[in-house]
Amino acid sequence: MTTPLIHARPVERRQVAALPWRHGPDGIEIMLVTSRETRRWVTPKGGRMTGLSDAESAAQEALEEAGIEGVVGDAPLGTFRYLKILKRRAPRWCVVAVHALEVRVEHETWHEQAERERVWISRDEAVRRVDEPELKALIAAFEGQALTARAR
Repeated sequence: MTTPLIHARPVERRQVAALPWRHGPDGIEIMLVTSRETRRWVTPKGGRMTGLSDAESAAQEALEEAGIEGVVGDAPLGTFRYLKILKRRAPRWCVVAVHALEVRVEHETWHEQAERERVWISRDEAVRRVDEPELKALIAAFEGQALTARAR
């Protein structure tokens, strides 16, 4: 008698992201940054940080990757999945909780400045530039409202 194969779903890595935004002259503007290895346009994101809430972790990623600070929403806007592709390791699925970050401070220099580009663009252009369909939908639906938020 053979044992049936059990197909376990691979463990997805949980991450957090900031959706940096501001009111521009023509409406909502979104900041995107380039990823370090593939140079795709993405939102600042990374792993959850010990001792910080998910919202605080997202704000910290925005500071490190884009040199921005502001008011971050406590509740996520939603989540998206993407396949993280690294040069020296196997691809891995990640699930990312996205928190709105109304940008109040934009530093001229920041930690990952030499590794990334950052750009302010319209919401429609941000939707065109990101690759992940679920992130496109979150950005397209975003109206710039801050729910329960904290300064970070």
